[in-house]
Amino acid sequence: MKISIYPGTFDPITNGHLDIIERAIHLFDKVVVSVAINSNKDNTLFSDKDRIDFIRTSVSDMPSVEVDSFSGLMVEHADKHSAQAAIRGLRVLSDFEFEFRMALMNRSLNKDVSTVFLMPHPKYTHISSSIVREVASHGGDVSTYVPIHVDKALKSKYNE
Repeated sequence: MKISIYPGTFDPITNGHLDIIERAIHLFDKVVVSVAINSNKDNTLFSDKDRIDFIRTSVSDMPSVEVDSFSGLMVEHADKHSAQAAIRGLRVLSDFEFEFRMALMNRSLNKDVSTVFLMPHPKYTHISSSIVREVASHGGDVSTYVPIHVDKALKSKYNE
């Protein structure tokens, strides 16, 4: 069985993330979407539980997708799931430099886990969770960039 993990903060999950997941399920038998729990990044807008719930709701019609969370090294998390690959999305050239260095480090830590880079649909290349949060915080419409339930949660969060 070909298994991959797709690690990220997903604060919140966007349609660009979902596009990457949909591409990955055509390449792998199972895709484990893994929310990174990072104590150094305590400034997430949504709680760990919320982010996991958003993803689970978003992928509920994708039976080959599992959702969980992890802290620590991604390659150790990949081992836990017997994953052969880590999925990483590349939107723009600046993503590549960071992701390339991270892939080399991960490979040095565990040669059995390959990094697979996937590009989202061009309509999502300018979207990131941080941009979505910024626009939503100013009352901007992000409904075309996130699932409906995430859009509602963003509106609720910023209208408190």
